[in-house]
Amino acid sequence: MTSDPTTLGLSKGRLEALSDGIFATVMTVLVLSLSVPVIATPVSSSELSADVAASLVFLAPNILSYVLSFLLLAVMWVSHHNIFHYLKRVDRQLIWLNIIFLLAVGFVPFSTALLGRYPLLQLSVIIYGANVIGIALSMLGFLAYSAQNRLLVAEGHDEVLVRRIMGRWRIGSVIYGAAILLSFVNTGISLAIYAFVLAFLVLQSALGYRPPRER
Repeated sequence: MTSDPTTLGLSKGRLEALSDGIFATVMTVLVLSLSVPVIATPVSSSELSADVAASLVFLAPNILSYVLSFLLLAVMWVSHHNIFHYLKRVDRQLIWLNIIFLLAVGFVPFSTALLGRYPLLQLSVIIYGANVIGIALSMLGFLAYSAQNRLLVAEGHDEVLVRRIMGRWRIGSVIYGAAILLSFVNTGISLAIYAFVLAFLVLQSALGYRPPRER
């Protein structure tokens, strides 16, 4: 049984399909913040090459913010998928908690474009970090509600995995909050923290959780 009577056909499968669609759309829209340099003035081949190279250097912050956000969303999607594996059913409240989560996810293209355009501006760094924290807090609310109401069921090694997932969402929100505070000192430090945390999360997600062997 993947839903209760109050959801009127809005099953776990449909909620997961909606989530996958939103993630796919947002990850695709991210690239729209990048535009191919256009050199309108007639120039020689060597001058054109130099102008394009200069334009690409100018676009470097946009490209880096795109990569940063795309990989971050990929990690979040994997985590969301893992959580749904242990979700036994959904109710109306859980559906709306997931929608709030997706609302925060949908804001990522804007915060990414802002960070790419003004990478060293404190406001851009704060908005990006706040966006990620909003995603994390909404997922923590989703997890807390589903666990409290026995919608999320995991036992043994699976329970350890779910607890690790919850812990990563909590730790991520705390670290991004610290990065926002450090932006009042130096925005470069905040950006370095964003990149370091992402590298760690990607590595953790790629390696996965390996339960201990039973003796």
